[in-house]
Amino acid sequence: MKIIQLKYRFLFLGFLFALDLAAQKPAFVSTVARPGDGVLSMLRQYKLDKPKCNLDRFYEINEMSDKDILKVNAVYKLPLYAYIYNGESIRSTLKIDNWDKAVRIKAYNEAMVKAEMRHKGYSETKILWVPHHELGCKKIETETTSTAPTKPTPPITTIQPGKDVYPIFGKELAKTPRKDNKLANRVFYIVGGHGGPDPGAVTKVGKTTVCEDEYAYDVSLRLARNLIEHGATVYVIIRDPNDGIRSGKLLECDNDEQCWKNQTIPLNNRERLEQRSSAINKLYEYHKKQGVRNQQAIMIHVDSRSVKERIDLFFYHFPDSKSGKKLATTLYDNFVKQYKIHRPSGEYDGTVTSRDLHMLRETKPSAVYVELGNIRNKNDQKRIFLENNRQALAKWLTEGLLKANAK
Repeated sequence: MKIIQLKYRFLFLGFLFALDLAAQKPAFVSTVARPGDGVLSMLRQYKLDKPKCNLDRFYEINEMSDKDILKVNAVYKLPLYAYIYNGESIRSTLKIDNWDKAVRIKAYNEAMVKAEMRHKGYSETKILWVPHHELGCKKIETETTSTAPTKPTPPITTIQPGKDVYPIFGKELAKTPRKDNKLANRVFYIVGGHGGPDPGAVTKVGKTTVCEDEYAYDVSLRLARNLIEHGATVYVIIRDPNDGIRSGKLLECDNDEQCWKNQTIPLNNRERLEQRSSAINKLYEYHKKQGVRNQQAIMIHVDSRSVKERIDLFFYHFPDSKSGKKLATTLYDNFVKQYKIHRPSGEYDGTVTSRDLHMLRETKPSAVYVELGNIRNKNDQKRIFLENNRQALAKWLTEGLLKANAK
């Protein structure tokens, strides 16, 4: 099998080898891994993440296992074949009789041009792209096939349905009665940054070491509890088995956090990110099949900058996500409103910007990445360290989410 390489993922198609026109042997289309890529994200760019046989074929043709990580700037073959188009029809080119299959392949090629994965269509280039699943799967999997749980996965904890007690919040706050159903049929994935072997940003307060992940987690729990009070289904993706919502100023650092559900968080950064985005995506697919359309992921972090640099909360969304941008802007607007009320000067210097971050790019729900402040700045530390301020952060984030999900 010959290879066709994409010199630049979105803009240029260059041939490494000439196709055998007479024999009509197809070539693999290949691409270059960029920073932050995972196998599924790479396949998703080409609409090849489904069905599963595409993933299996990817590992096979690249002589990889599902435990291998992509190497940046390395070339990988895709489960995507390039045929010389005969100028007559897709069916005669591929020697098939299936009309519906030909229509799907035609639509696929048009979608790739529209997505700028290739410059021109097959009629002009005489190169027809054919996804592996159209020709190589023994049995084409349908949209009902999924790696998501086949039975509902209880949100937050494994308590009996109908109970308003969630031990993850700690003994004092475990009971979480529902106030209303404003967020019914909404699913939220709350991800406290870092965790496990990665504490995130670290600084010293006197002789005490403080870690980003502990404060991000505490705000995450407070936000999750608020959302449940309004009838939402909530998954706390990074979770600590013994740290509920805490009242202290200096929260003790530990490394026993886990990723949903009961997964040990790996040391490798790429593996950590892929683990949590995969957990979210499986749950997303499950709820999607249950008819839940409104699903959102909120990533909570604390930044680390110069000691003198004071910052306000800022929000990231993925560059191509309109829903993510809208969600981030709604949250931002609520903080502007609250700071006009609670800050003497009324000023707010937070921002809404786009960033190509793994947890924004690889998660299927609309996603927002929130930075709570600078862990090294004394003024920002008050926002993060004081319990009342952490509760206020969670409250204002909840208000923004309520507005974004208003019926």
